[in-house]
Amino acid sequence: MTGLSKKQRLKINYFKEVAPKLAAEFDIKNKLAVPRVIKVVVNMGIGDTLKSKELLESARKDMATITGQIPSTRAARVSVASFSIRRGMPVGLKVTLRGDRMYAFLDRLFSIVLPRLRDFRGLTLKSFDKFGNYNLGVREHTVFPEVSQGKNVSRGLEITLVTNSNNKEKSKRLLELMGMPFEKVEDAEKDTKKNVKDGK
Repeated sequence: MTGLSKKQRLKINYFKEVAPKLAAEFDIKNKLAVPRVIKVVVNMGIGDTLKSKELLESARKDMATITGQIPSTRAARVSVASFSIRRGMPVGLKVTLRGDRMYAFLDRLFSIVLPRLRDFRGLTLKSFDKFGNYNLGVREHTVFPEVSQGKNVSRGLEITLVTNSNNKEKSKRLLELMGMPFEKVEDAEKDTKKNVKDGK
């Protein structure tokens, strides 16, 4: 297998195996209607970099390393005096991934990054929105193996997987077949019962 095909193994797997399975399971005749991930949006908060250009550049470098794409800077829309934030100040970084970079990022996220999280037992099934998109948060961006953990300040990431399905069940099956590690149903039921017992 060549280096390129290794990088795009998830993309290849989607078109060769996942898409045909989805089409058969949901009786979809039109290939364009088969559930797929359209884009992945990655956000990073950088409020702590307001007084340090060095920290800002470090965050940008880390974000580019993680996603393979230079991030855009998100400015504050309103001023917040208690946090010393003025309108227009950089408070976040954003990257929108599509195509090959998107598949490469998801491959690493599913197979390497998420399993490395402490006490990881699978992603919750409750993070789908009504349109079938999935939102997840990563507390420390340094969990990505490409990022050096030495002098880096850990920052959280918000990752949104946008699909074309407009349906939670189809999206769940799509991501499941692509290798997204969801929590097992029995574990989810145990956690629900525990929370009810604890009054949460």
